[in-house]
Amino acid sequence: MLARMDEDMTDQGPAAARRAPVRTCLATRENVPIEQMIRFVAGPDGAVVPDLSRNLPGRGAWVTASREAIEKAISQKAFSRAFRGKAAADQGLLALLDQLIERSTLEALSLANKAGLIVTGNAKVESAILAGKAIAIYHSADGAADGKRKLDGLLRRITAEGGGKTPTFTLFTGGQLDLALGRPNVVHAALLASPASGGFLERSLRLKRWRDGDIAVGDVLPGNSNQELDDE
Repeated sequence: MLARMDEDMTDQGPAAARRAPVRTCLATRENVPIEQMIRFVAGPDGAVVPDLSRNLPGRGAWVTASREAIEKAISQKAFSRAFRGKAAADQGLLALLDQLIERSTLEALSLANKAGLIVTGNAKVESAILAGKAIAIYHSADGAADGKRKLDGLLRRITAEGGGKTPTFTLFTGGQLDLALGRPNVVHAALLASPASGGFLERSLRLKRWRDGDIAVGDVLPGNSNQELDDE
């Protein structure tokens, strides 16, 4: 019965996959919005291939985008059942996913920067927060704690006064942010609101969800900024 259920949980292809806003997680059997999931297809070599852009051909299986869910799917051999024995996954899938999701997020930050939607530096980030223009804040993982504490305190004060909650991320080192944004010594950065910002923010939320296992209440995409990006 379990095997039959898994086999029925694949979609009919990328076009059909995009039409459904919610999918059933192969590992947990829970219905989850696709923005919080990863699609997988069976590769010609029998490997399970992550489809972050949700456009690879063939039947796709969906798993919640967290290490815990992927580990569960691997240990239960859920991928093998879903793909009728045509593909199987091992622990190497976890390392591959971490690399792919991190790279995708850094590429999104680089694109946002080229579009003029990123400001850096404590003063500019603080100004963006006060002006209500910042929809996400990025701190370098190896930066000084004082600046992070000050900006996060400002965000908490604005939230307490009735403002919206702005997600903060500590996902990358300063060196990674420097390379992505093409400027030196990046410690703090802000993503600015625009019709295209939702697609950039979605990548960061996906990486945070992958590494932390969940998204805090309020860490959601802006309602008018839901444009998606294509993963390279």
